[in-house]
Amino acid sequence: MNLMNLSRTMLCAMLGSLPALAQPAAPPAEQVRGAITSVAVEARQIAVTTEKGDPVTIAITDRTVLLRMPAGVTDPKQGVRIELPAMAAGDKLIALGKRSADKKTLEGARVYVLTTSDIAQIHKQEDEDWVKRGTSGVVSAVDPAAQTFTLKVGAKEPVVQLSGKTDIRRYAADSFKSTDAKPGLLADIKVGDQARVLGNKDAEGGKISAERVFFGTFRRISAKIESIDAQNHEIRVKDLDVKKPKPLTIVVDPDSQIKKLAPEVDAFLARRLNPGASQGEDGGRGQGRGGAGFGRGGGGGRGGDIGQVFDRAPAIPLSSLKPGDPIVVLTTAGSNPDRVTAVMLVAGVEALLTSPNAARDIMSGWNLGGGGGGGEGN
Repeated sequence: MNLMNLSRTMLCAMLGSLPALAQPAAPPAEQVRGAITSVAVEARQIAVTTEKGDPVTIAITDRTVLLRMPAGVTDPKQGVRIELPAMAAGDKLIALGKRSADKKTLEGARVYVLTTSDIAQIHKQEDEDWVKRGTSGVVSAVDPAAQTFTLKVGAKEPVVQLSGKTDIRRYAADSFKSTDAKPGLLADIKVGDQARVLGNKDAEGGKISAERVFFGTFRRISAKIESIDAQNHEIRVKDLDVKKPKPLTIVVDPDSQIKKLAPEVDAFLARRLNPGASQGEDGGRGQGRGGAGFGRGGGGGRGGDIGQVFDRAPAIPLSSLKPGDPIVVLTTAGSNPDRVTAVMLVAGVEALLTSPNAARDIMSGWNLGGGGGGGEGN
């Protein structure tokens, strides 16, 4: 969990309410926002690392008001008074007060605190909200005049309506975590981008009023493993989608998902993606097991939710892969195109790679997933 980036929405909402507490005759208070690194109770000091990474010391006086903001509370007037010993490393805060000339110390007038337990509760609430009201898919159209874009989600194409209050963020080139995403604009969103949207849908599900949008450009690669560096969590592959491939390194970080399809699932998806192709020894016999399962779940192929197929596939460790294995991978765009990070890596795709556009087709149906995580909170 990245505590420096969690619950930004709640902190911003709380911050927006702070001016109401200011005294008209008082000079404007300076602000420090960040994560507590240590608390010196006897010295009455709080060491903080700001969101920009700068160290600042908050000096606590007899006039300082310390308030804990319980999970879900954004109005500073509803803060609960706490004492300095109740604060700890990992808590987040917004401190208002007078800053020293060297900017390294702030004499706190009011300090608003989110404890680690409150952050965990907020993280849980945010994840649950994304599960209930989140939608993920591939951008199929953008209409700047109407302030909308269209998502392809399986067979559906809901229209996403933006407003002046929509929080739009672009994934970093080397990360698929929403905690690393930077502010973006509708003008930055392109057809083919992956997008995740939090917002209410209309009764028919054809329109989403967006509150938050995360988007980015991701690569879909069909490849064959050439070597594996288990110590550095890297895989060297040959890109099968280009005629003269350059060496490509795929980084597998702790949040990367590695899955392996069963042979009958591989054969089933291959038939869906390339109906006229022969499926080798299976000869189409996987239809009964794989086909029935996907039919019930709506997954598999161009018209279904491929994410359900991946959800059902077992996760495997990096050590289970070996040179020569064919894989399809969804990766970050990469600031260096020869080195990318795996979002989802799928092995057991021998039959699938008989389709000329396997990586594009199979990965276009896979979504980046729920809100906080690999996103929001991770």
